[in-house]
Amino acid sequence: MQATEGRVVYLGTGRRKSAVARVRLVPGDGTLTVNGKAGDLYLQFNPEYISAAKAPLETLGLESEYDILVNAHGGGLTGQADAIRLGVARALCQLDPENRKPLKIEGYLTRDPRAKERKKYGLRKARKAPQFSKR
Repeated sequence: MQATEGRVVYLGTGRRKSAVARVRLVPGDGTLTVNGKAGDLYLQFNPEYISAAKAPLETLGLESEYDILVNAHGGGLTGQADAIRLGVARALCQLDPENRKPLKIEGYLTRDPRAKERKKYGLRKARKAPQFSKR
């Protein structure tokens, strides 16, 4: 929690794949801003990405009470949307420790550990091998 010019700001960091989202929750009317752009525009008006980013607020019924300001980089839109969701959930836990239980039940506080597997030598990708030729 930070106090900026009399306003209370709640911070949370979310990560998914190679995406990182630094999230600030500010009292407001529920607008989502990502990297200085409107959230709908940045997330390409995709309802799955937009609802994923706002899901923790909707779970607690606070979607019209806080603005979400995000600085996101790395990865693609799917990873960034999930990183925003984790960051918002962590910021909501700072807001009130009572919020932790419903968010934990929904799975919003769990970082998805899946990431791209590294390429191994002798293979084309992480597991794809060159075609076998007997002769």
